[in-house]
Parts: sequence; C-alpha cells; structure tokens
Amino acid sequence: MSDLPSSPEQLRDQIAAVLDEPADAIGLDDDLMDAGLDSIRLMTLIERWRAGGVQVGFVELAERPTVAGWWALLAAGSPAR
Repeated sequence: MSDLPSSPEQLRDQIAAVLDEPADAIGLDDDLMDAGLDSIRLMTLIERWRAGGVQVGFVELAERPTVAGWWALLAAGSPAR
C-alpha cells in the first residue's frame, strides 16, 4: 500500500499525524512551520513520499510550507495511479 496521499485532506491527515495535532486544526493555507513542523518531521514525510515514487525535495517544500502548496507539488510529481 502506498503512503502517497490521494487528496489534500489525506495530505493534511499525514501532516497532522507527524505533528500530533488534529487534522482540522490545520488549514490548507496555514504555514506548517508556524504550526510546529520542523526539518526532521519534514524529512520523515519526504522519505515516505519518495518511497511511493514521488521525487520532491526539501527546499521546494520548505519554500511552500502549506498543505495547498505541498499538494500542488506532490500532485505534479506523483506517478500515475
């Protein structure tokens, strides 16, 4: 089973899990760094997504630290399902 999110909501669920926060506490346009996401947690998510075949980098995610921004990057880099 792939750990790639299939929707922005699933992406938000994954982020909330690493932050140990309820998903509904994270808005699609909230700054994830302000919400407590640090580089180690970000790398955990990146490795999970890379294992699913998405080539996305730390810098590009750090430059767009929102669920909406990440969803755009992941959707563009996702393998066909």
